[in-house]
This record gives sequence, C-alpha cells and structure tokens, in this order.
Amino acid sequence: MTVAAPRRAAVLGHPVAHSLSPVLHRAAYAALGLDGWRYDAVDVTEDELPEFVRGLDPSWTGLSLTMPLKQTVIPLLDHVEPLAQVVGAVNTVLFQGRTLVGANTDVHGIVAALALDRPVTSAAVLGAGATASSSLAALAQLGCTSPVVYVRAIARAGALMRAAHRMGVTPVYRTLDVAPQELGGAEVVISTLPPHAADPLAGDLTHVAGVLLDVAYDPRPTALSVAWAAAGGAAVGGEQMLLHQAAEQVRLMTGHPAPLAAMSAALEDKLTS
Repeated sequence: MTVAAPRRAAVLGHPVAHSLSPVLHRAAYAALGLDGWRYDAVDVTEDELPEFVRGLDPSWTGLSLTMPLKQTVIPLLDHVEPLAQVVGAVNTVLFQGRTLVGANTDVHGIVAALALDRPVTSAAVLGAGATASSSLAALAQLGCTSPVVYVRAIARAGALMRAAHRMGVTPVYRTLDVAPQELGGAEVVISTLPPHAADPLAGDLTHVAGVLLDVAYDPRPTALSVAWAAAGGAAVGGEQMLLHQAAEQVRLMTGHPAPLAAMSAALEDKLTS
C-alpha cells in the first residue's frame, strides 16, 4: 500500500475529553496503513475557535466539530456544502489547499445507523439542537417530510424552525411532556436529547412498535432505549450514528473508503472496557 504523507486532524469542542472520535479515526488510520497520521482531541471554546483555525498549517487535513462549535465555525469557512448550509450545522471541516470547506456527516450517520429498507411515513424527533436539524434532513431523505418535533419550549425552537424551512420540511411542534403518549404511532423516533435528559420520558412509555435511535450512548443502553425495547419497539444505540458519521469523515479526509469493521471493533472495545 502506498503510504500518504503524514497529516493531522482533530476533534474540537468544549468539553471534548469524553469524545470517542479519536478512537474511531485512529483505528481507521491504522487499518488504512496511514503511518504518521495524527488525530487528537482539542478543547476549544467558541471564543477561541477563530484564532485556532487561523493557526492551522498545511499539514492539517480536517477537523471534526462537536458542540458548541457546529454553528460557530460557519463564518470562518470559505465554502459550506449545500447540505450543511441547509441544516445549519457543520460537524466536519475539510482542508483543500488554503480553502476551508464545511460539511455535515451527521445526516449520513443517522441514515446509516437506522439502516431502514423502506420509506418512512411517520416520525418524531426529540430535541431542538443541531442534531435535531440533522435528524430532520435525514428523515426527509428517508421519505418523511412532516415529522413531529417535541421540544422543551416551542418559543426556543426558532433555529430549528428556520432550518426546517430551508429544507422544505414542515414539522409539527409539540412540547416534550406529551411525547410519551404520542410516540407509539411513529415508525421512527430520533432522540437528540443530551444524556439522561430523556430519562423522565422512559417511565411513561406504554406500547410502541417503531424504531428508536437515541443519539446518546452514555450510559449504554440508555434508559429510553431500555424502556422502548420493553414497550415493544426496536432500539438503535447512538454509538451507531457516531460510527457512521465518523466513517464518512474518514472517507472525506483521507480519500479512502472507511474501514468500518476496524472502526466498529475499536469503538466496541472502548465502550465495553
């Protein structure tokens, strides 16, 4: 195998020490034979991000971005790919010479994690953050353009509403307190709530038949996933979204198909250690 010149990449966020991205990307580099390539986790706040980006040299190939940087980075980029522009969230920055390109691989990660072989006609999203916007785009790709979105406060969902408008989707917005009584009729439910934020909903679930993707993966399984499976549904862990969005990042940053099996094994080892 031809060994490419060593390059650098990193995941940025605040906090970021918990990120599993280094596990996934380093496993990919090892499997691909990319000797000397580095992938680190760097704690960067929103205020620090502009200076950090300005200080990057030509050895860098890409950045992964977690919260709270997925929107903050957009004004710093030379080009934003259409999907990321519509969603309003960039989780991947690619270095093309001196040009910085923003992309979104979260949508790919959601679609791949769900692994559905049929169109979706009814769906629900829990939460109103950047991952909720990516979820709306993923559901639209799967065929559902009118999902129900459950949020803590509808008045605070403006950014998500604007993103939905850009996508051409027409969600119905409801408050989280009514979600447990209504989720049973959805074919697909995507929870984008932070760890433990969905725990109160878990105790009120009764009968469900659809597929749940809970993007949280700590603890694994989450209380919502356990309750969902007990109520009759199928639950997909958030680590599957993490795996597939990282695999797409690897493809974009290295130019090689991602070694999915090696990445999955490394992730499983880390989560069970």
